[in-house]
Amino acid sequence: MAELLDCRGLKCPQPVLKLAIKSSSIASGSLVEVLADCNTFPKDITKWCQDSGRVLISCVDEGGYHKATVQF
Repeated sequence: MAELLDCRGLKCPQPVLKLAIKSSSIASGSLVEVLADCNTFPKDITKWCQDSGRVLISCVDEGGYHKATVQF
């Protein structure tokens, strides 16, 4: 089961920064779902995953917010 990081209500780049801070305590192979409602989140999470070597499984528009699933 994926860990949930609810960042709705935060302005970008805060959701990605919160994930970056939390990443040091996430085990390799784990999944994290990040919820965020800022407009640039899909672009930001894609770039962060590329830069950090994490795998972006999906980033889905859930109607009012995005849900990204990241594998560590």
